Amino acid sequence: MNQTPFPELRTERLLLRKLKPQDWEVISYLRSDAEINKYVDRPTAETKEEALQFIEKIDGAIASKSAYYWSIVLANTSEMAGTICLWNFSEDRKTAEVGYDLSSSFQGKGIMSEALQQIVGFGFTELKLDMLEAYTHKENLGSSKLLEKQGFQLNQDKKDNYCVDNVVYEIERG
Repeated sequence: MNQTPFPELRTERLLLRKLKPQDWEVISYLRSDAEINKYVDRPTAETKEEALQFIEKIDGAIASKSAYYWSIVLANTSEMAGTICLWNFSEDRKTAEVGYDLSSSFQGKGIMSEALQQIVGFGFTELKLDMLEAYTHKENLGSSKLLEKQGFQLNQDKKDNYCVDNVVYEIERG
């Protein structure tokens, strides 16, 4: 992963760019809103300080090449709608996990589908990954539908060692 500077990606409606400290309010909302985090067990970022610490942590992960983490921004308004990332790379750098979240006001508009399609392409084309995985709660039907629409398939034999309620989706290059 020798992408320097951080790769900005564009779609018809979206700009996927590196997180900035100015994004702290949206990060705080995305990581602390009860509805968005209904199916996710992760630390919140309820204060400005916590959100900025999270952004700093992400910057460190990018610098150490252990993650790519994009802000999903509407190209026509520059409004941040969510985030999407590639992380949890396998030791041989052939598999990575995709993760995402989206502000409630932007859900159901195809934004995450557009962003995910771009990230899948980036992972396979630029990073030469062989497979992407996505872990989602078994009751998060919106996430499952999104993944299936993008060609991910449920791997019923693979389990999440950290959350028994998660299911694992996979997509292979080619």
